[in-house]
Amino acid sequence: MVIGSHENDATQTRLWEAIGQRGIGMLGLTKSGLHAQPMIAFVERRRKRLWFIARNDTDLVRSVGDGGSGDFLFQDGELMASISGAINVVEDRRRMGRYWNAAVSAWLPDGLHDPRLILLRMDCVDAEVWISGMGLTKFAWEIAWTGPYPRTPEYARPAQATLH
Repeated sequence: MVIGSHENDATQTRLWEAIGQRGIGMLGLTKSGLHAQPMIAFVERRRKRLWFIARNDTDLVRSVGDGGSGDFLFQDGELMASISGAINVVEDRRRMGRYWNAAVSAWLPDGLHDPRLILLRMDCVDAEVWISGMGLTKFAWEIAWTGPYPRTPEYARPAQATLH
């Protein structure tokens, strides 16, 4: 379903807010042959960017090289999204310091001053977002109880959001 500008704005707002609050998703590189990796995303909404703190000795970062394209897959409750965009390696210790928190520290226990740390910047281009409108209980009910006449439950309708 293609959405109008008002719906696009509302979808984007909900998407950015959900990522900003939870931020954990899977980051993968297009055509790299690698599986997506769990990452914590930091939102720069004004520029429609996602930032990730990573180590430069990982296959993911090495595969980015001088730039690549990728997808960030995100789910939080009723919202599921696949976001596509260009990914680049950036060295910016100040920005990294702003994003550093206990969750990042748990994944990168050598600390903020580890010389292997870098940032990945994803310039988001587009997204497909699904908002189911049902919580876990209703979802389980829809799956478990189809009644005497099998039917396909309506979970969510996808909406595309242009992010550039």
